[in-house]
Amino acid sequence: MKIKKIIILIGFVLVSSGMLDAKMLTYEQIHAMPSSIEKNYFIWRFLSQSSTKISEAKQIIYEVSRLNKKLRVAYKEKTGERAPNIITKIRPTPDHIWKGRSRGNKYFKKGLAALKKGETQEAASYFDIARKSYTKQYQIDKSLFWLYLSTKNKIYLKYLQKSYSPNIYSLLAADTMNAPYPKTITAQFRKKHKKNFNIQDPISWAKIKIEMDHSSNKMLDQLAEKYASQDCISIYTFIKAQASAYTQSYFPMPYRDTMKHFSPQRQALIYSIARQESRFVPASVSPSFALGMMQFMPFLIEHIAKKKGYTMDLDEMFNPLRSIEFADYHLTYLNKYLHHPLFVAYAYNAGIGFTRKYLRDKKHFRAGPYEPYMSIETMKNVEAREYGKKVLANYVIYLNKLGVPTRITPLIKILANPSKTDCFRK
Repeated sequence: MKIKKIIILIGFVLVSSGMLDAKMLTYEQIHAMPSSIEKNYFIWRFLSQSSTKISEAKQIIYEVSRLNKKLRVAYKEKTGERAPNIITKIRPTPDHIWKGRSRGNKYFKKGLAALKKGETQEAASYFDIARKSYTKQYQIDKSLFWLYLSTKNKIYLKYLQKSYSPNIYSLLAADTMNAPYPKTITAQFRKKHKKNFNIQDPISWAKIKIEMDHSSNKMLDQLAEKYASQDCISIYTFIKAQASAYTQSYFPMPYRDTMKHFSPQRQALIYSIARQESRFVPASVSPSFALGMMQFMPFLIEHIAKKKGYTMDLDEMFNPLRSIEFADYHLTYLNKYLHHPLFVAYAYNAGIGFTRKYLRDKKHFRAGPYEPYMSIETMKNVEAREYGKKVLANYVIYLNKLGVPTRITPLIKILANPSKTDCFRK
């Protein structure tokens, strides 16, 4: 009788946790997939399963569009050989864009270095060269903001007010000028579902991206309308943003019912991270195989699943509700130590160990000239640095959309106050 009860209990746990058997893939299934990051992920899964033959592994590896460490390791473990060199199929950045970005970055760094020496006029000249070199609005806005900090000339704030990009620089300028924030769009649809479409299928998403690559802006607008439904709002807004050349800023708010029991701050944080990670696309796969709307790495998925008592296939992270559940769990852990959305964003992107080390360095986020902006801007981990800034701007925008009036300036000002932001500094 006792054994029977245990069996029933185990069965209940497995069912309630959404347990899935490990997905088994065939060579034919993989071969039929279009070349994409999503296919790379399934090739990795195929290489990792015990049923895959060595001969199949040696064939399928040539269908990878980009090798990463996981693929190399899986191939070596399956075949005993090093993976062959694969020519990465990446569309090159146009010369005028990467050259402008390179020049802009060079002079922006010179400007920051000059400010640290107290050379404000020289710094302003460098920031102005950076502004004229950059092509992306976000980078232009960054240069304009630092031109204002180095000169105190409000003309640069007026230029920032004309920005269509809702970033920390345009938000800070709006606060200083007592002006409204840049316009954002939150689309809503009466239609709930798109028929005969699986929003959780990475290969379906891969095919859409391929179609986008071969579409004009007018065609993109038409393509977006095919996905004008509640469940596909992420794809709709993703396509619409590209169709506008990102001059229109979409801030969708899907899965409201799932998150309604969360605090507005937790909802805003999840929305902010999801927008930056995946633009809310449930079937997203990164080049390093971060999965789902919240872009969890496989090792973290396995860790959280174990903590929650789940046995599940990695593909379950393409379910947006599971992704939100795991995000809420992980953010609860991060919030034990970090209480500010910028620092939480650093930890979500680069790890809590990296964030702890950065904050404990007394050169960062302490009182001083141009702080905390200088600490925000000089982090050497470029990905975490830019990620944090974008998540922070998203957070402010989403809190306002959730009915919590919020301005970014107070959030910036408390960064030098450890008692209000984190548990790592004294």
